[in-house]
Amino acid sequence: MKCYYCALEGKESEAVAICIVCGMGLCMDHAIRKDVDVWEGGYPLPSRRVKAPLPRILCPACYAALYEKGK
Repeated sequence: MKCYYCALEGKESEAVAICIVCGMGLCMDHAIRKDVDVWEGGYPLPSRRVKAPLPRILCPACYAALYEKGK
């Protein structure tokens, strides 16, 4: 699999990760690693945060949509 962003730029690089949100293939230059808090608990409450965050890989577009406010 090739990196989608590199393909748009006319380059060819191997994907090393897949965005957890959209499934896009990403190279090391375009992959964004984000530690995400995980919550568990019953409905509707109480819920509690799991002790350690889980690492997730996001593409630049999904990262911007989820974490960059005001854009």
